[in-house]
Amino acid sequence: MTSRQAASLRPGQFRHLIRVATVTGRMPERDVMLLYLTHTTGIRVTELALLEVGDVLFPSGAIRPEVYLRAEITKGCRPRNIYLTQPKCLTSIEQWIGVRLQRGWGVSGEPEYRGLRPNSRLVMTHKGRAFELAFKRRELESGPEVYRACDALQQTISRLYRQAGIKQGSSHSGRRSLAARVLAATGDVETV
Repeated sequence: MTSRQAASLRPGQFRHLIRVATVTGRMPERDVMLLYLTHTTGIRVTELALLEVGDVLFPSGAIRPEVYLRAEITKGCRPRNIYLTQPKCLTSIEQWIGVRLQRGWGVSGEPEYRGLRPNSRLVMTHKGRAFELAFKRRELESGPEVYRACDALQQTISRLYRQAGIKQGSSHSGRRSLAARVLAATGDVETV
């Protein structure tokens, strides 16, 4: 059995993907944010589904430039940091927070975290709920492994690539594109 590799996007393809995401779907602000987060930070889709408002915002409401991904939400239970420094990514987060506040999704009534509950998930469905994770099972040489994955969010992101006409685009394309850019800029596989 051969596995399909996710597409790595060129800059023009990514711009096209963003343009399509802004005019299609029920939640364009969320969808644009998803694409920027996956392409600028390399975050995995299940990590993104589990990311909380308090992970991304300081109590003052400012966006954290460095986000600590807790072991319990990362693949392999290895904590790491991602960096929110790309201006368009930051703008997309701001726009998504505005949508959430306007719709009253996950609000606390308190001034901290811009009025959002810090333990609410950053990414929500079009109904204002957290994406649910499914239990999955795979067979490894070492034996069976049970893990959780956010199939619904993965399908949402894959739909964005299909709508933009990008073949083999998936939730992993952001990670591959980021890795390709870092490798082209540094020439250092260790850095990637």
